Formats: sequence, C-alpha cells, structure tokens
Amino acid sequence: MLTKITENCILQPKMKPMFKAKFIFVFLFITIWACGSDDEDSNITPPRDRGEESIAAQLEIEDFLATHFYNYEDFQNPPAGFDFNIVIDSLVGDNVGKIALIDQVESKMVVDRLEDDITYKLYYLKAVQGSGDSPDFPDITVVKYVGMKLDLEPFDSSSQPVAFDLTGVVNGFQDVAIELNAAGSFIKNPDGTTTFEDFGVGAMFIPSGLGYFNNPPTSSAIPLYEQLVFTFQLLETFQGDQDGDGVPS
Repeated sequence: MLTKITENCILQPKMKPMFKAKFIFVFLFITIWACGSDDEDSNITPPRDRGEESIAAQLEIEDFLATHFYNYEDFQNPPAGFDFNIVIDSLVGDNVGKIALIDQVESKMVVDRLEDDITYKLYYLKAVQGSGDSPDFPDITVVKYVGMKLDLEPFDSSSQPVAFDLTGVVNGFQDVAIELNAAGSFIKNPDGTTTFEDFGVGAMFIPSGLGYFNNPPTSSAIPLYEQLVFTFQLLETFQGDQDGDGVPS
C-alpha cells in the first residue's frame, strides 16, 4: 500500500489551519496492479461492465452522503488545539439533526480513463479551501490522509506529511486534489520543523471506476469494486519531473 513517514508533527491551536512538521519527501504510488501471466488469465473472473458499475457506485455513494455528516461545527468554530482532521459519522442518535454530507459536498463529472463514453459524478468536500497554489495533474503534493471504505473502516493512513506523485495515484484522488489549494504560507522553525498556515482540508468519495475497480492491491483490505473515501490535508504542492530531464512535466 502506501509508504509512510514517521517523524513528529504537531498542529498548532489557532483559528486557521496550521501544521508544524519535520518530514522527508517520498514518492507514493497507489497503483492498479496488472494481472498475471496468460496462463493465469483463464482462471480470472471477467470484470464487471464499467458502465453498469458506475451507476451502482453513484447510488451507493449518494446513499452514504445522505446518511452521514462530518464535524463541520469544529471547522466553523475551531476549538483550542483543533487538528483540522475531518471526522465522518452516521446520522443516528444524537446526530440526527446534523447537516448531511449530501448537502455540503460539491461534484464534478469525470470521464472514465478506459472507456470515454462512461462518466462519473465525483463528489468531494472542501472543509477549508486553502490559500496557496493549486496542484496540476503532474504535480507532487504533500499531504496527510486517511483512506476508508464506506463502512468507515480505515485501510490506510498517514498522520505525518507524505508526498504523492499525482501521476501515480488512483484517478479519483488526482481529480479531487486539484480542486483544493495548498498552504498559503509556511515558516521554517529553528528546530528544523516547518509550520504550514491556511492549508486545504477536504474529503473525496471515489467510485470504484476511479479507484481500484477489480484490481485492489493484494496487500490491502479493499474488496473488489469498493467505493473509497479519503480525508486529507493539502500542505504543499510543487511541479513534478517524472522523466528526470530537468523540465517540469
């Protein structure tokens, strides 16, 4: 799955998002693994129809958004020491009166990367827009994140800042990351840490066709055709040079 950085970081208790961290930039890849040899192909169940799966995925995600909420009140009035992490919970019990995610998310239409006659309605949440640069598709983004299934069971996370090459992550992550902005400013501290201010905070709700579809990583706990949820903090973005020619991609 994802390589993680384990050095210390602290969120500062101020009214706007700040992040204090010491980290090493690493390049992470959420990849769709290819099938095995031709001899093995005869034993592989044919994948589902991508068009039919896109319809089922949208209905499943919209049902999730209608029955869950996030801690928006904390973002409206950040308490002392608030870590600016998005927390998602069900609209049950004491939470029945909360505003559902379906009424707070935005969406965009995204074309399938394999069949261009199929499109997805990709939902995403902007808890904090951020005031710095917005990444492009070939860029490197430094983030904190939690990846979950729709049952809110995490399958991967990093509480420390890590770097994603956006050309190597699942398509849905690519498509949402470019909608937010990185930190507006940062301070290099005497102890070697960096404090990020006013960074983007969001969540994405990825249909399987923009995720792993029928090829989740074998080491993960992600089922076939699973819809994915990522919450994340976009700390920094910089231009990628994937071919190493000294010219940004």
